[in-house]
Amino acid sequence: MAGQRVNKVADRIKVIVAEMLERRIKDPRLGFLTVTDVRLTGDSQNASVFYTVLGDQAEIDGTAAALKSATGLIRSEVGKQLGLRHTPSIEFFLDAVPENARQIEDLLNKARDLDAAVAAQAVGAEYAGDPDPYKKAEPIDKGSSAGLDQTEEQE
Repeated sequence: MAGQRVNKVADRIKVIVAEMLERRIKDPRLGFLTVTDVRLTGDSQNASVFYTVLGDQAEIDGTAAALKSATGLIRSEVGKQLGLRHTPSIEFFLDAVPENARQIEDLLNKARDLDAAVAAQAVGAEYAGDPDPYKKAEPIDKGSSAGLDQTEEQE
């Protein structure tokens, strides 16, 4: 569990990396990307930077290569701006959240379609048994209860 200080440093690294990618890194392979998260180890030695890229697989691969080549420059700038004794090593990872969200959305759409198909089949359908399938207690005859009272009185 990361401490509050580690979370603040991770947030600051996220801002620094995003600004670097926007302003200072001029690699043509760099696509339209968004830094989604930074996770820093508890000892602040390693930073994992997660990013997403808008585009096809070629743009994703080009962006990964551009980030790999710019890692040293980004790390040195992070070290300058943070002023820590040890600058964390930086590693970039493609964030899988958008792909997972797309798969979940596809599954939800499929479930919606199946529900609509079942609802269409249910139109005009009738129950196989009684309309009210639950058992109900039979009403007690007053005559039979009176007979019980008479037997009790006779004894």
